[in-house]
Amino acid sequence: MSLPTIAMFWDGPPLGFIERLCTKSFVDAGHPVVMFSYDGVQDLPDGIEQAPASDILPDPKSIVRHERTGSPAPHADKFRYHLLARNDGLIWSDTDAYCLKPFLPENGYFFGRENDKVVANGVMALPAASPTLKALIEFCEDEYAIPPWMMPRHIQTMTERAEAGDPMHVSEMPWGAWGPKAFSHFLHKHDEFRHALDPHVLYPVPFEDRRLYFREAWKTWKRVQDDTVSIHFYGRRVRERLWNRFNGTPPEDSVLAELAARHGVTP
Repeated sequence: MSLPTIAMFWDGPPLGFIERLCTKSFVDAGHPVVMFSYDGVQDLPDGIEQAPASDILPDPKSIVRHERTGSPAPHADKFRYHLLARNDGLIWSDTDAYCLKPFLPENGYFFGRENDKVVANGVMALPAASPTLKALIEFCEDEYAIPPWMMPRHIQTMTERAEAGDPMHVSEMPWGAWGPKAFSHFLHKHDEFRHALDPHVLYPVPFEDRRLYFREAWKTWKRVQDDTVSIHFYGRRVRERLWNRFNGTPPEDSVLAELAARHGVTP
């Protein structure tokens, strides 16, 4: 049985250790992998196909980036929604999602909850005709639209600025304006939230416990259950800690070091 294709997007410097480890994990699990970019990607592991991101969204003069962090997350969110709507059967993955076991959607759906209320969009697949995808694409067309899923105080600030003739751009909004909360909002609205997997399937270690990745490996494996298929490494934060505290090389007994040895990836 052939496994579904995993699609990713990259805009930035050559891939770092976390990204090389995660992309290699999909290849070693037997998934075809396609990396979309506007300018090509350096240091891709063997076995990964490159594709022009302009096939999905035209090359923008300036990619929408989160103002505080510089991350292209808003553009990457919009990109994945268009990608899935045009390619039935494709699975989206962020470059910081590690493949522990093959990803196998059920009836075209494959995404997991972070908690009882929010579904993450770091790994996701939906049928191309999903009304959730259609709604997300429509919402992201207006870069000044006020997201009703944001905190009330943020909505108030956005509303006041819009009424004053200075609407807030998505790049200025709090982190994730087009991300998991948007995804969860429309999944609920269109009765597709019920397809969400339990948190431990794709996110066995929650964001707030990410420092486990630098401690003894068994502390991470203790969170992994029989049906866990992925471990999310929370890219920017884990990359920063890896460099700032460990000079780019994970501790010898950590899960990161163990997986690097498993896949032959050099930190």
